[in-house]
Amino acid sequence: MTSTSVSSALAPYGWDADWADAFTPYEAEGLLPGRVVRVDRGQCDVVTADGPLRADTAFVTPNDPMRVVCTGDWVAVEPGGNPRYVRAYLPRRTAFVRSTSSQRSEGQILAANVDHAVVAVSLAVELDLGRIERFLALAWESGAQPVVVLTKADLVPDPVTLAHLVQDVETTAPGVPVLTVSAHLDEGLDVLTSVIGGGTSVLLGQSGAGKSTLANALLGEDVMDVQAIRDVDGKGRHTTTTRNLLVMPAGGVLIDTPGLRGVGLFDAESGVGQVFAEIEELAGRCRFHDCAHTSEPGCAVLAAIDSGELPVRRLESYRKLIRENQRIVAKTDARLRAEIRRDWKRRGAEGRAAMEAKRNGWR
Repeated sequence: MTSTSVSSALAPYGWDADWADAFTPYEAEGLLPGRVVRVDRGQCDVVTADGPLRADTAFVTPNDPMRVVCTGDWVAVEPGGNPRYVRAYLPRRTAFVRSTSSQRSEGQILAANVDHAVVAVSLAVELDLGRIERFLALAWESGAQPVVVLTKADLVPDPVTLAHLVQDVETTAPGVPVLTVSAHLDEGLDVLTSVIGGGTSVLLGQSGAGKSTLANALLGEDVMDVQAIRDVDGKGRHTTTTRNLLVMPAGGVLIDTPGLRGVGLFDAESGVGQVFAEIEELAGRCRFHDCAHTSEPGCAVLAAIDSGELPVRRLESYRKLIRENQRIVAKTDARLRAEIRRDWKRRGAEGRAAMEAKRNGWR
């Protein structure tokens, strides 16, 4: 099969000249290029110019969970055999990674080579701005462009209330498009399609966020099962149990993911910094370069809190995510662990000194 026919067959899945160049060494070995559309227990479904096929990933499944084949990967597959094997995957442009529930510092790759990370948030329940910030930190860290989609907008009939909700999320997500969508009424889908069309998008969110309904609307057919949502808390069961890559009729591909109850950070310092860009900018004006923004003199962040420029909730959320990310990184970074211990000792000494000064003042 010629390179032209390969490009024509795989272009709807995101194949381009750069991927073709990266595949050149494997082409010389007679291997086929393809994109992973689903992974399941050591097997993966791959779309190739010869059609869809199933392949074993045994040759590219090391002990490192960050290097396993995942949905969205471009791979080199054997042209024949039973079973067929994936021999390699091409270097990833982006990767959406979260921390696993393991006590070790391990990451789990949810999707690879993603252009847009679409965070679905239901308007049927009270907004959890802290969770949105968490999703956005992972999205920015992945290298993809985040997009927040407020689903079930038809359940907020008052336009003033809806505008306030959108404003709250926009404040939480600086530099991120915030769109309202009602898949039920077919509203807002054209805008979303224009934003994410032509590339690879991963659909993220909690169970009950309306991801499967939104995916069906974007795909133009009922590909994903939809489950009823509990009225008491707006949550639903995992209607999507695997990550699937599907072509959208308007162009581009969509990776739908299971609902994520746990969204742990994994070495996402720069992502956190982008989510809280205004705090990072303020921190640059503090008197001390290592200001902890707690009680230091000349702290621009605390001054912004006092003036009302910066909401207290934002600073608390920022501190929480920074601490969590440091704990994850410290599990494998001895130098950082030592720095954190020194910081704890310094703060402890300062606290004891302050208490001693108070006691002396009472005498």
